[in-house]
Amino acid sequence: MDDALGWVLDVVASVDPILRMVIAGVAMLLELSVVIGLIVPGDTIVIVAAMGVTSVWEGVLLAAAAALGSLAGETIGFGIGRWLGPHIRTSWVGRRIGEKNWDRAERYVGRRGGLAIFLARFLPVLRQIVPLTVGMSPYSFRRFVLWAAPSCVLWAALYVGIAATAAGSYRELAGEAQGAVFVLVGGLVLLVLVVLVIEKLISRFEKRHLGD
Repeated sequence: MDDALGWVLDVVASVDPILRMVIAGVAMLLELSVVIGLIVPGDTIVIVAAMGVTSVWEGVLLAAAAALGSLAGETIGFGIGRWLGPHIRTSWVGRRIGEKNWDRAERYVGRRGGLAIFLARFLPVLRQIVPLTVGMSPYSFRRFVLWAAPSCVLWAALYVGIAATAAGSYRELAGEAQGAVFVLVGGLVLLVLVVLVIEKLISRFEKRHLGD
């Protein structure tokens, strides 16, 4: 299993770092797009790209690319909401999203304002709908970006940081220590757990704002 994982990491690392950054950024842009985001595993692509990181600066640049891709995707969502307005809710895309999710996003933005934009990045479904909802509101684009940007940066740093650290630790221990594979697997499991905990905590503390 160590050999197989080592081969996978070597393959990922062999891909040009700039290409990996572009792929990660585009994946996040698509992942945060309406409907397309439901089938594009942007998070997974960023994790795989991070497993090929071989230096601190490469990790920083990858996180920056993922954050920019995320922000671009949210900005496009905001623009679509501003351009099409409420009509998008009755479109084919809007019906796919579901009236319940629209109402939830609208209620959350109305109650929490900018904080909803920041926290929605860590909540499934809402992270794709909230930018559209904000675009349909009187909320200014400048204020939207001021809340969305730090959220995208925090998210990217979390994903790239943990995945790259786990892969780097595995490379250092591979061939020298028994069970090096558990370092990598453990790191990825830790990432999943951290994301789930953040999601649960936000859902818990924001429950009264997200509910009816």
